[in-house]
Amino acid sequence: MKARIAGVATYLPEQTLSSAEVERRIEGYVPYGGVIERLTGIRLRHVARDDQQASDLAVEAARRLDHCGVDLLVFASASQDMVEPATAHIVAAKLGLSCPVFDVKNACNSMLNGIQVAEALILSGAHRKVLVCSGEIPSRAIRWQVRDRAQFVDSFAGYTLSDTGAAVLLTADVGRGIFYREFAADSTAWAIGTLPGGGSAHPRDPEYSYFRGDGRRLKDAFELIGPDIFLNALKRTGLSWDDFALVAVHQVALPYLRFLAKTLDIPREKLVVSLPEHGNCASTTLPLQLELGGWEPGDRVALLGLGGGISTGVMLAEM
Repeated sequence: MKARIAGVATYLPEQTLSSAEVERRIEGYVPYGGVIERLTGIRLRHVARDDQQASDLAVEAARRLDHCGVDLLVFASASQDMVEPATAHIVAAKLGLSCPVFDVKNACNSMLNGIQVAEALILSGAHRKVLVCSGEIPSRAIRWQVRDRAQFVDSFAGYTLSDTGAAVLLTADVGRGIFYREFAADSTAWAIGTLPGGGSAHPRDPEYSYFRGDGRRLKDAFELIGPDIFLNALKRTGLSWDDFALVAVHQVALPYLRFLAKTLDIPREKLVVSLPEHGNCASTTLPLQLELGGWEPGDRVALLGLGGGISTGVMLAEM
């Protein structure tokens, strides 16, 4: 028995914000014009309506899939509607589902870990049709009042992020499905990028309700982990990137994507470059690339995850 990815859907809010518009919206410190697009390659990002919550974006994506008969719903996202209850309950109520639910949270690897958990539960026989969904609304945690250059740099990650929804349907299948997965983490680097507010450390202070991070240190931390987790996936399966219809890679900035692709020797034509027109979509990035990419039933796809905390993951599947 395998767990097959039977459907993928995403939801992109209609409103978009260009990098130039982001720079003009910042008050106080005035960044050099064009610096965000020049450093990241991002031209546009999506912005949810004021009346939309993370659950709404997940629901919009899930409604595009056949969720009849789903016996487990997993909400896997860096965003959430509220601290309690699990956002999965809110999504299930909006979809009219009465199955068991829970949340999975691991920054930008949340969806990949959600799929990992769903696969394990299908292989165990506990469930047969699992809906893994995400709603990312990082726009609610962007700092627009900026004191100086240091605070702009500290808040820079927020200016790259995009509001998006995604859903992945997994079903039990005796033929094709996920055939390889591996995950790793270096949790000593957790403090490099944070959204500190809302938890027990900083429950109410609004100063901690914005993204904070050091992009250079984060890049160095990922480079320190190294590429072995991704290259080992090929060695252990006897495959090459040419054996895949597409290779979906989490994308935060084009220079780093080019560096990673060169390090891993991924052919350019295998990549789905979603970043310029959609921004950093956090945990929904890999489902978005699956939906944008060209694949047919029976094709192999590779999912390469990078998440704050920091964590990495790779999953190979026959669609």
